Amino acid sequence: MSFPATSLTDHLRASALLFALYVGFTCISVPSYAQTTKAIELKSSQGNVVPASSDQKIVSIGGSLTEIAYALGKQGNVVAVDTSSVFPEKALKEKPNVGYMRALSAEGILALDPTLILAEEGAGPPETIDLLQEASIPFVTVPSRYDAQGIVNKITMVGQALQAEEQASKLAEKVTNELDLVASKISGLKLDEKKKVLFLFSMRGGRLMVSGSNTQASAVIEMAGAENAMASFEGFKPVSNEAVLAANPDVILMMSRAGAPMPKEGKVFSHPALSETKAAKTSSLIVMPGMYLLGFGPRTARAIADLADHLYPDQNLASKTIFSEASN
Repeated sequence: MSFPATSLTDHLRASALLFALYVGFTCISVPSYAQTTKAIELKSSQGNVVPASSDQKIVSIGGSLTEIAYALGKQGNVVAVDTSSVFPEKALKEKPNVGYMRALSAEGILALDPTLILAEEGAGPPETIDLLQEASIPFVTVPSRYDAQGIVNKITMVGQALQAEEQASKLAEKVTNELDLVASKISGLKLDEKKKVLFLFSMRGGRLMVSGSNTQASAVIEMAGAENAMASFEGFKPVSNEAVLAANPDVILMMSRAGAPMPKEGKVFSHPALSETKAAKTSSLIVMPGMYLLGFGPRTARAIADLADHLYPDQNLASKTIFSEASN
């Protein structure tokens, strides 16, 4: 059986949260997500402090940054977005699109006459970023850190850029409460053993590209109380059929992408390596929207809870009820 979920996108890289095991029944121990909301000095890549301004005209490059701007009610300051800005859906519909965040054009962005460019770490190509940083427009790179504090830092930086510090502080507190609550619920799961999850990025030409350690995918898997089946290497890499068979994952996790067909069980488990895994024998394929699953933005706690629900349906995690608790 296949488990779809709720929203969408692309991109990948660095960092993971680890979960320790108790003895006997496996009970996952999770750190508390204490957050720091004190102002981060917003500096451009040119080394200048960027003054907060309510009339900023911002190009937002990175789906989580756009999502935060909209959550703060400051979408009016956003003059353009990239193709990863798929949530809320109206962002791509209402705003000019500067293209895929790793294949940007300096001319297209500069033609919009922005007063600030906010970009997630990893935007490119490097020559385009060099041109944008050499322009007179402040360019701010928002670090990619795949944990709770990384999300809080993003919210703080976007709030400062949009002169919405008070709204940002409230949003950061809400997100932190949700992450704390989800971590607490997952730490209470009583498991015979953690599920081994293989994050399958693509199957182009029959070659399997999967996620190793120090990636968003690995971090989310671990935060949901499971184990990355391919943690023996770092980053996203193509792997041999033998390596997949040796890992023998319990579950295959994939992401849906805008404009691409939804991954189907029949196609996934017809692959020679995947067909012999435990996942194939139990038809365990989970498909979740890319930005929702990997974005590390305001909805990450919900994505973690949804993933844990799909991984451990017999544990009655009830992710749908968690967030009403978080708001009380």
